[in-house]
Amino acid sequence: MNTVFCFGELLLRLSPVLHGEWIHHSSMPVFIGGAELNVAQALSRWKVPVSYGTALPDNYLSKEITQYVQDQGVDTSAILYAGNRIGTYYLPQGADLKNAGVIYDRAYSSFYELQPGQTDWDEVLKGKSWFHFSAISPALNENVAAVCKEGLQAAVRKGLFISVDLNYRAKLWQYGKLPSEVMPELVQYCDLVMGNIWAAEKMLGISLPSSFADNKEQYLELAEESSIAISKRFSKVKQVAYTFRFDQEEGLRYYATLFKHNHLYISREQQTKTVVDKVGSGDCFMAGLIYGNYNALAPQEIIDFAAAAAFNKLFVKGDATTTTVEEIKKGYLNYA
Repeated sequence: MNTVFCFGELLLRLSPVLHGEWIHHSSMPVFIGGAELNVAQALSRWKVPVSYGTALPDNYLSKEITQYVQDQGVDTSAILYAGNRIGTYYLPQGADLKNAGVIYDRAYSSFYELQPGQTDWDEVLKGKSWFHFSAISPALNENVAAVCKEGLQAAVRKGLFISVDLNYRAKLWQYGKLPSEVMPELVQYCDLVMGNIWAAEKMLGISLPSSFADNKEQYLELAEESSIAISKRFSKVKQVAYTFRFDQEEGLRYYATLFKHNHLYISREQQTKTVVDKVGSGDCFMAGLIYGNYNALAPQEIIDFAAAAAFNKLFVKGDATTTTVEEIKKGYLNYA
């Protein structure tokens, strides 16, 4: 296989220590991230050739960021320099992106202002074998959704394998469209769908029972039913992967599933009492799925590695993982 291409908005995460500490110390950590860039950085660390496409303003800040991304081993030749600002978001240290504490400042960023026809997809996708994007991009506005569709259609013409992360952000999707009105039109081009049973319901209309038992056996049953429903509705989809991450009084428990070849593969359940940084765990899971497929691993090996990578990210500060394949596998085996 050739290069994996990841497309989405690069974001700066400003991560204050609460209770006014960031004010008293005149300091606020900044992390370079964005869902698709997190995936790209993980893949590069795991020796998978990867390219990243986004839009940034043409200024010194963008140049320093681009150099940083290049230093991580990610090809940045597909970055479009246009517009006037870089998207940012504020998230207190240790919080979750799904937490109400996240504050987005992304309106009118360079990526937000992307228009159909602005990207030469034939050139961008030359030498690529995989196209990855997430539901965060079409959540911004109709034009970006149209840009995603444009890229997906080009990827299909070129025979690329296509993956999507159905990550849902409640504070996005503010332009008058529901996710279920936009995402099915994009998922029809995909080969691999990643998310969870709740995201599949909200974004694709794959309904869940009005009530069900809150236990692992029931969740696994629902995962299989939801995966089958997606596969039937979208004929191009070959794989569906779901994560299950539950906060507990002390820490967190985690497991995942992969539906492939009409069979549900289940990862081992992992638990922890401490979490360093929840941001990017899902992106690391997605990268693990790509890594497993890229290296032609067996389905059980794919879900085991992806789940182990996602769980490991909980102990890594920042948006992207800094852990190697060997370290992830070793940690997973030690846990067993």
